[in-house]
Amino acid sequence: MASYSTNEFRGGLKVLLDGDPCIMLENEFVKPGKGQAFNRVRLRNLMTNRVWDRTFKSGESLEAADVIDQDMEYLYTDGEFWHFMLTDGSFEQYPADAKAVGDTVKWLKEQDVYTVTLYNGAPLTVTPPNFVELEVVDTDPGMKGDTAQGGSKPATLSTGAVVNVPLFITIGEVLKVDTRSGDYVSRVKGG
Repeated sequence: MASYSTNEFRGGLKVLLDGDPCIMLENEFVKPGKGQAFNRVRLRNLMTNRVWDRTFKSGESLEAADVIDQDMEYLYTDGEFWHFMLTDGSFEQYPADAKAVGDTVKWLKEQDVYTVTLYNGAPLTVTPPNFVELEVVDTDPGMKGDTAQGGSKPATLSTGAVVNVPLFITIGEVLKVDTRSGDYVSRVKGG
């Protein structure tokens, strides 16, 4: 398997560290006046999402992690696994468990495309697109004359996610939501 030496370290590199796949977030080369040069690296464990700093002596190397990001279409859940299909025309399917899906479960809509990170051929994490369009299935009745600045109320979306929306939003409308913050962005015309 390939490995990376400290002079190849860079942000975004995926490596194996203590048996877990990690991504390098930052890499700083330090050459002190005295002593050996080293790399100060900030890493995120892809299994646990833990972030920490570690130093490597110049010349050390790390094994490359067999981690790839793939665009996949969400198909369905059988209650135990969430099934995704490659969008490259191969129709290859991957079942993701609850740990891999995590909080993304509240943004999963059938036939939408998500980024699935594969580790040794199995889904490790599922990342939603930055924006999703979902239908409102429950909210308090809309009030005439309200504007976007008039306050907000909670609305339950078709995936079960609850977001704060302006008072004029009614059941059946399709909303654009930012999955990074969980914020309402706008109504989708024709929804």
